[in-house]
Amino acid sequence: MRSIEARSPFPLFPRSARGLLVALVLAAPAAEVRAAGVPTVAQEADADQEGTSLYQSMRWRNVGPFRGGRAVAAAGVPDDRLTYYMGTAGGGVWKTSDAGISWHPVTDGFVGTSSVGAVAVSESDPNVVYVGMGEHSIRGVTTSHGDGVYRSTDAGRTWTHMGLAPTRTISRIRVHPEDPDLVYVAAQGSPFAPTPERGIYRSRDGGETWELILHVDENTGASDLAMDRTNPRILYASMWDHDREPWYIRSGGPGSGFWKSTDGGDTWEEINAGLPEMMGKTAIDVSPADPDRVWALIEADEDVDGVYRSDDAGRSWTLVSSERQLRGRAWYYIEIYADPLDRETVYVMNSPFLKSIDGGRTWETIQTPHVDHHDLWINPFDSQVMLSANDGGGTVTFNGGETWSTQENQPTAQIYRIAVDNQFPYRMYGGQQDNTSVGMLGWATHAGGLGWKDWFDAGGGESAWVAFDPDNPRYLYATSIQGMITELDTELGSSRSVQAYPQFQLGMDAEDMRYRWNWNGPVVVSPHDPSVIYHGAQHLLRSRDRGVTWEEMSPDLTRNEPEKHVAAGGPFTNEAAGGEVYNTIMTMAESALEAGTIWVGADDGLVHITRDNGETWTDVTPEGMPEGMVNSLDASSHEPGGAHITLSRYKFDDFAPYIYKTTDYGESWERIDAGIAADRPEAWARVVREDPERRGLLYAGTELGMYVSFDDGASWRSLDLNMPLTQITDLQVRAGDLAVATQGRGFWVLDDLSPLRQWADGEAADGHHLYTPSTAYRVSAGLGGPVGPTTTGQNKPPGVAIDYVVGGASEGVGSGGIPGRVGSCGWASEPAAATSLMLEILDAGGEVIRTFTTDTDDDRVRASAMRPRPPPPGTTGCSGTCAWRVGRRIAESYSVSSVTHRGIVRCRGRTARG
Repeated sequence: MRSIEARSPFPLFPRSARGLLVALVLAAPAAEVRAAGVPTVAQEADADQEGTSLYQSMRWRNVGPFRGGRAVAAAGVPDDRLTYYMGTAGGGVWKTSDAGISWHPVTDGFVGTSSVGAVAVSESDPNVVYVGMGEHSIRGVTTSHGDGVYRSTDAGRTWTHMGLAPTRTISRIRVHPEDPDLVYVAAQGSPFAPTPERGIYRSRDGGETWELILHVDENTGASDLAMDRTNPRILYASMWDHDREPWYIRSGGPGSGFWKSTDGGDTWEEINAGLPEMMGKTAIDVSPADPDRVWALIEADEDVDGVYRSDDAGRSWTLVSSERQLRGRAWYYIEIYADPLDRETVYVMNSPFLKSIDGGRTWETIQTPHVDHHDLWINPFDSQVMLSANDGGGTVTFNGGETWSTQENQPTAQIYRIAVDNQFPYRMYGGQQDNTSVGMLGWATHAGGLGWKDWFDAGGGESAWVAFDPDNPRYLYATSIQGMITELDTELGSSRSVQAYPQFQLGMDAEDMRYRWNWNGPVVVSPHDPSVIYHGAQHLLRSRDRGVTWEEMSPDLTRNEPEKHVAAGGPFTNEAAGGEVYNTIMTMAESALEAGTIWVGADDGLVHITRDNGETWTDVTPEGMPEGMVNSLDASSHEPGGAHITLSRYKFDDFAPYIYKTTDYGESWERIDAGIAADRPEAWARVVREDPERRGLLYAGTELGMYVSFDDGASWRSLDLNMPLTQITDLQVRAGDLAVATQGRGFWVLDDLSPLRQWADGEAADGHHLYTPSTAYRVSAGLGGPVGPTTTGQNKPPGVAIDYVVGGASEGVGSGGIPGRVGSCGWASEPAAATSLMLEILDAGGEVIRTFTTDTDDDRVRASAMRPRPPPPGTTGCSGTCAWRVGRRIAESYSVSSVTHRGIVRCRGRTARG
């Protein structure tokens, strides 16, 4: 395994540990090792700071699927037809240098958030690239906040934060075509609360300083910004008065409209003559082919909304088309683009990709690989060359949209939830936003990476929970929006609807629904009886006959606020899809230790429990917990009355983490998120789960990465390791691995949790430490192997992972450590003869059958050299990786002893001939 160092300008914790974890991969069959005791974890503050380095050699695998997720920003290099950038809604910025044949992330390790709203490349110096964070196509269910503007001066290799963090959402960036330091930013602002940091910003020094040059009010942000290429002093700003609540979208108000500047932004004038008096979301562009022609797309009352055209640079306007498809779901779309070479050609991005060649009068649909379009970059010198950013990722065309590059090479899926079965190898399931659900192998017995043959559509829809009997997952129950649920028979390949109440709810107000379903409505199978299925609306429903019939087993377990069950959007556009249906069950879990003990959490912050299989229910909402979304609820696998919950309040513009635990069936709760809040105040928590093997070992997924706690939440440490910054939506522990779902980078797996389960503070202080390896498998076809660079996920590496800590050493010989200089682990660039580290594999008779060492001149080593990683700054330990490639003689089983004072790791075992 290759070591990867994060390049983050935002260190997670001070790094001053005295030792680092070392991962060694040895090709061998299943290991029989002595059990290691689980020590108590000390809770000193210094351990919180030092502990992360003791497991830094653990590595996450990016499993996939390689099926593009939402992208909302697009940019290209006019003089380079092969190079493009796309900004994703949860995976940062990606770049292609071969016109979309392959994409690679360029902002990993540099940005403080992962949701992108805008990308712009300087035309005069394409080394200069600006990125605005915070997706502008805001959703109520999967929208993430941003942290301002970043700039690269080396074509995306490195990035620098340039401020404007309070803007939250950035919709457009414009760079002067002749001056890469003169840049304008359209700040749309927070979707969830009035904020003053909205409007148009200008920087004359590449983002070192900023001026707010156009501000309407705290409710009105800039949804678009256009620059006249023939005279860059002329700017057009599109303003949007908007707000979101969990149950309602307000798109429109007195602040919406258009503004123009003719002096580079020093002064502005309104240009709304002839436009609707009241407007919703707006967009604007100016034709480079005829700068007097300006296009506007407006959400407004019916018959006065649609595409407007000005032929006198904005002094007057004419409505040229009011087709419904131009402004459907306006809060999500409303994007318009002028063709750079033809004044009569204009494009509108909505669910379809729309084009007009007659001045906006009539429209045709251009077929693309995916629907739901959010941005379009057109080469200013050749309008046949375009990059589309849509809900399936980024895609390039060289022929005006007749053909496009694939989006099946982008591991940027937004996965809502994760469920993992007990098959061998195990499979992971979840719903991908704006796509189907997916079930895929967590690892495969074949060599090479995990490709499209290793996954399938698991039923339901984009927002699916997937439930099944983990020991026999023949029947998959998968949900979708508006209460839709299917049963997929994986043996027969047949699927059927098992919806509890087959009511068509598209466009229906919640007050008229029999059942209020969450967009991400839950379904689970009882851990005690796999024939029992639970499904959450405002009531908890139960089926005992594979979904043929359903019964209500609870009263309404929400706040049930009728005033929040009316139209979901206004004043112009109602929201019909169901994302704003409120007062619904969000999550639930039945205790694996007590049948009939069921926990339920709602999207409005209530928590209920039944201990008699639904006969009676008790409100056990933590005292003082504010209204919010109970996003996860984990029933303890160690304590019958134990549970952990997370509360998400981002829809109230509150990005703090909220994690609670109880050990007495909810009679009392303790908040346990202080360690996360101290590290990243805006890392709001999405999920927390307990390790089923070690009591007190918790894993938390947040908006800004992964955390681990060894003391039941009293303190937290980063578990990001090599995983890029992204939103963690869910996680499960299965077969000794940690599998997670992300909102922008698909599925990831952390193989072999043994180091975390056996971890103890101070174990490197007394010298070296060898962890007990977990069970491993020898597969005839092999594991690992070549991994495709752009289209396959990473398979589990072959062999057995042996993890150990190398204690630090002071000058000379440290206490129990290896002789050497501080921080060198005994193998500096010019080590002394006694500073090498050796690992020996022994058979049952004590014969050495394999040797690993840091001394590559040792005759016993051959090709099996240990390759230590340099320690992180401020630490005194080290980590490394080596691989044992065996022939016919293999270790059938082995036991581990310790790391000796000479630095020799001894593994004893008996051998067999293969």
